[in-house]
Amino acid sequence: MSDPLERIAAALDRLAPPPPPGDDPTRHPAYVWRAGALVAARAFAPLPLDLLVEVDRQKAALVDNLRRLAGGAAAQDVLLWGARGTGKSALVKAAIGAVQADGGDIALVEVTALDALPQLFAALAPVRRAFALFLDDLGFDGPAEARTLRSLLEGGAEARPGNVRLLVTANRRHLVPRDIAEQDGAINPRDSIDDQLALADRFGLSLGFHALDQDGYCAIVAGYAARYGLPFDAADAINWSTRRGSRSGRVAWQYVTELAGRAGRALD
Repeated sequence: MSDPLERIAAALDRLAPPPPPGDDPTRHPAYVWRAGALVAARAFAPLPLDLLVEVDRQKAALVDNLRRLAGGAAAQDVLLWGARGTGKSALVKAAIGAVQADGGDIALVEVTALDALPQLFAALAPVRRAFALFLDDLGFDGPAEARTLRSLLEGGAEARPGNVRLLVTANRRHLVPRDIAEQDGAINPRDSIDDQLALADRFGLSLGFHALDQDGYCAIVAGYAARYGLPFDAADAINWSTRRGSRSGRVAWQYVTELAGRAGRALD
């Protein structure tokens, strides 16, 4: 007679849903890593690169790095940091789209949990394609939470696949907030600071995004409005941003969405 615990375990296995099969990793431009499987993104529609203005240096650096990755050359992990709404996430998707449009065999994979990375690395390593793993709006409450990612980026026992690099966006350059009390209580305050900065140092390419001035904000609005054939008044656009307390690419897009809504039009 078999062990009752073994019979219970077998019954539970039969009741558990099978893991999702996942989509073909060589066919789609973008994926989401969900429940241990690659799921093709339903609607990957990155903005054209030329719509992203005031970030020319960042565009050039990121696209060049992704072209290297797609071509099988050495490429860097990338940290895109800075003020909220300044186009970090939009640039990630637009740069991937631009490289794909030029024939580069690369896919974007959106990841929402750090503990999924080892399994994802193992799944992508044998695929003959380049992958940019996208972790959006990453941040940590303390240094201890960042050490897992530090190990995965560099220094862990298991090497990261050569066809995989990380693209991380964050509002803070160093990802981990600096705790003055912790530094004051440390035997050597420099050790505390070094521990907090160690994660940011793992990224070979660090791209900063800064708050826009009024002219830069209006230039972004003008670019969006021209693309969709929407007339706009600069004073109205500035008033819109003032009421929201921010000048950014995100606010510019929201304003253009408002213009389209007023005109009874949809935005593609």
